[in-house]
Amino acid sequence: MSDALNFLVKARPEAMGHYFAFLKDAGKHLDPKTRNLISVITKVHSQTERGLKQYLRRALREGATPVEVIDALLMAFPALGLTKINWAVDIILSMNLPGFDPAALGDEAARWHDVMAERDLPASGAVRIQCDGRTLFVARTASGVKAYDSRCPHQGTDIPELALEGGTLTCPKHGWAFDVASGDCVKNGTTPLTRFETRVENGRLLAYW
Repeated sequence: MSDALNFLVKARPEAMGHYFAFLKDAGKHLDPKTRNLISVITKVHSQTERGLKQYLRRALREGATPVEVIDALLMAFPALGLTKINWAVDIILSMNLPGFDPAALGDEAARWHDVMAERDLPASGAVRIQCDGRTLFVARTASGVKAYDSRCPHQGTDIPELALEGGTLTCPKHGWAFDVASGDCVKNGTTPLTRFETRVENGRLLAYW
């Protein structure tokens, strides 16, 4: 939350409690992806950069694709107008998020990237891999192979391989720690690592962004 919202929660907890309860109840019949995409649009409408970045990351974590984000912005054109959409796109591009490369947005096949041979994955822990301009941590887990963005979701710090110890990845900047089996943040924060969809074809691990 912003400093202003934190102040209002402390100054008028009952009134703000009603406000947050209303927001929760208003979206209770929406799936998390749709709810967060709508929140992205509201933040673009109010031109709140911090809120846009927050809800955009949430929408992507809940399964929204870059193409769906762009479609949501364009569908809201009657309310937003081109100026606000351009403002939002400039911010999105500045975040350097996977999948927003214009060349890949219109080509579904191009968004599956050949990461490595599956046999080269360690039996436990994770490895740090560079692939097509992205850096990922890839782990073999009981529920399958997981691939995560190497950037900490807190402030976008690129986490080095030395930060990996056993099954825990710790960002050196502020100490946020993540379980590589699930991607969940287990210390100092609550936001999980950004996870990429994976599949194995002909012994090769592919990741989608």
